[in-house]
Amino acid sequence: MLRPSPAPAPALRSVLTALGSPTAVREARTPALRAAQGPLSPELPLPVHVLGAPGAPGQWPRTRLAGWRFLIRNGERAIAAADTMLTPDGWTFSHFFEGPYVTATERALLQAEALPTPYQPRLLSVPELYMLTLWLHTEPEADGTTDAPAAADLLVPLAPAPPGIAAHRPYQVADLLPVLSTRLAPPPLLGSAAPA
Repeated sequence: MLRPSPAPAPALRSVLTALGSPTAVREARTPALRAAQGPLSPELPLPVHVLGAPGAPGQWPRTRLAGWRFLIRNGERAIAAADTMLTPDGWTFSHFFEGPYVTATERALLQAEALPTPYQPRLLSVPELYMLTLWLHTEPEADGTTDAPAAADLLVPLAPAPPGIAAHRPYQVADLLPVLSTRLAPPPLLGSAAPA
């Protein structure tokens, strides 16, 4: 059971404006948008958080809110997505895109909807690993823009996932974040002792 947090109204307005602009849709590198017949609607807004480098030893990496993502639906399926970003003037449209993460996000959301526990869906991006996960936060009423992952939260890596990490398999944060932290840690300097 999913309980999404509402997107900021300016973020939604900026996506609706971009969808209504023939120039924005035509210039987007999304053939599916240009070829779409019928109405396009932004749905399933998800806050996008970025996982940073690990902090002090024993601490989980920090997250920061980077934007909001809307799946763009045409008929029965999502054909693209729209990202927004925060600027000094507020939330604004960033870009349209399509590709495997659009269908993987839709698939992961359908899987999560069948879970008996209520979750707040978010996205967690790990740019250094070229990885995107559906972050299922255990506090469904929380503000979707804040909070670090809690140990009981679930992370569902979206396909394509990095080698050694199964896509579309739910991992508890307490199990997956240490793996990600190890992969994000800088390599030891030449001549220094390897960590124990």
